[in-house]
Amino acid sequence: MNSASATPAHVRKTVRIGGASGFWGDSAVGAPQLVRKGQVDFLVFDYLAELTMSILAGARLKNPTMGYATDFVDVAMRSVLMDVVKQGIRVVSNAGGVNPQGCADALRALATELGVDIDIAVVTGDDVMPQLTALRAAEPPVQELQSGAPLPAKVLTANAYLGALPIKAALDAGAQIVITGRCVDSAVTLGALMHAFNWSASDYDLLSAGSLAGHILECGCQATGGLHTDWQDVPDWAHIGYPIAECHKDGSFTVTKPPGTGGLIAPQCVAEQLLYEIHDPAAYLLPDVRCDWRDVRIERGDRDHVRVSGARGSAPPHSYKVSATYMDGFKTSAQLTVIGFDAVAKARRTGEAIVERVNDMLAALAIPALAATEIEVIGAESAYGPHAQRALSSAREAVLRITAWHPDKAALQLLTREVAPAGTSWAPGTTGAGGRASVSPSIRQYAFLLDKALISAAVQRNGRTVAVGQPPTETDHPDIATPVAVTSAPMPLTEHAFAADECDWTEVPLIRLAWARSGDKGDISNIGVVARRAEWVPALRAELTTTRVANYLAHLVKGRVTRYELPGIHAFNFVCEQALGGGGMASLRNDPLGKGMAQILLSMPVRVPTASL
Repeated sequence: MNSASATPAHVRKTVRIGGASGFWGDSAVGAPQLVRKGQVDFLVFDYLAELTMSILAGARLKNPTMGYATDFVDVAMRSVLMDVVKQGIRVVSNAGGVNPQGCADALRALATELGVDIDIAVVTGDDVMPQLTALRAAEPPVQELQSGAPLPAKVLTANAYLGALPIKAALDAGAQIVITGRCVDSAVTLGALMHAFNWSASDYDLLSAGSLAGHILECGCQATGGLHTDWQDVPDWAHIGYPIAECHKDGSFTVTKPPGTGGLIAPQCVAEQLLYEIHDPAAYLLPDVRCDWRDVRIERGDRDHVRVSGARGSAPPHSYKVSATYMDGFKTSAQLTVIGFDAVAKARRTGEAIVERVNDMLAALAIPALAATEIEVIGAESAYGPHAQRALSSAREAVLRITAWHPDKAALQLLTREVAPAGTSWAPGTTGAGGRASVSPSIRQYAFLLDKALISAAVQRNGRTVAVGQPPTETDHPDIATPVAVTSAPMPLTEHAFAADECDWTEVPLIRLAWARSGDKGDISNIGVVARRAEWVPALRAELTTTRVANYLAHLVKGRVTRYELPGIHAFNFVCEQALGGGGMASLRNDPLGKGMAQILLSMPVRVPTASL
């Protein structure tokens, strides 16, 4: 058993937590690597996304014993359960999905098969589907957070993002493995830290720091060199190390990885992950705490250690965020490869011809035309829009991608039948049709707020209920000052603030001056930009105005762009609304989650005083 795991919580000085999974589908190497090489006290897993919840709900409808992330039991825990028990490692995972009890039952069956005893606690209470009837009649009515739309008529799933208190309660009660349904990604780490250090629900600075540690761990290798802007500097991708947060009672922590693994532990990698999928860094809202990460410091230790400190927090809001999903028509996506001279032009004309032909056929059947279509030529920088390199228009190989949405499934089935005929009808060199594309339901997210008083988290352990308290909120403690969110950066500096030779300027792509990473929340994309050198921040502040960023990304972003600043890590966060074509689950784009938006922004030309380069 790890010495730290056996040590009483109030004596423990440091806790090592390994992040073994960033999503359902992450590599199977994470858990074994951390258990066998990481010397971790806790192993945490994040599996859930909005689309995942819908997939799991469908699985449970077909089989009541399903509805959880099966990889957690069949792959991850099967590979490490015996070592976890032997070493006394405690495990926290949101693999329960829409059936956390079913996940626990499957894990118990695995333990019996392997001949080990385990103590499992199950967290429930996130499912708000039983409350939807009452919510439809509520005053004021439920409204979607971004659009203000009313609650859809037919909801597939509706789950509140629970926090860390139920996890702490389960660990305090003695559970070795805690399985939850929907919770915020960082809660699996924060709950472990609240238990290990006996942090209270009103230790807001500590809760913010613990949430930041969880935020760094929650996406697996994204903290250890994965998706890093300078990808060429990250060694040994095949054996990349999964992240470990070595946490201290004062809230500071060090990011590292198992010895002998690949990847890169560096301040810029951690900074990119800090900015990932947050909005206002002065008020990042979580169920347990309102986080202020503007003055967080990220400092290099030795080659494989980066220290993080400076998080601040205040009382959380009185509501939980609820993520619901609903079906909105159908969509399909099909591809063809076009080879030869003028392949890009041939591919575009082929896509346009297919859509025109199908709409003519639908009109003859008295069916409305395709409601939404997206024609992209992969390999010709379609995602870059007007910023695509002209030289690529003469590429001699291109992939045509046609995606469409329609309320009638039959309309899209007609489209899928009309793709392959292009192979003999139009452009020479057309190939790669493969099998006929499938038509699937188009699932959309609907996010809204629900008063915490209407949600009751519960913990079941060994047939008994463990008491779980509600987190305090700003309305419970009006005397606790809540910081005012800073929603815009300082006014851009003028050219006169830079070099004495104010005429000597050089234009370079943004990637010369900064690292960047993008993430998604519904139909919002956030792009975090980190200055490579602190002295370049004024130039970036002047060049990366919201107007310039909005104009550069206008082919993708249809809503407002807001800029926030994080002085502690010399960074900016751009929140781009109506940026993902309706959101990851419903978007017709080849990049529905906006993973490439930071890469596109990094191509934007910016001016910098030549002397500073």
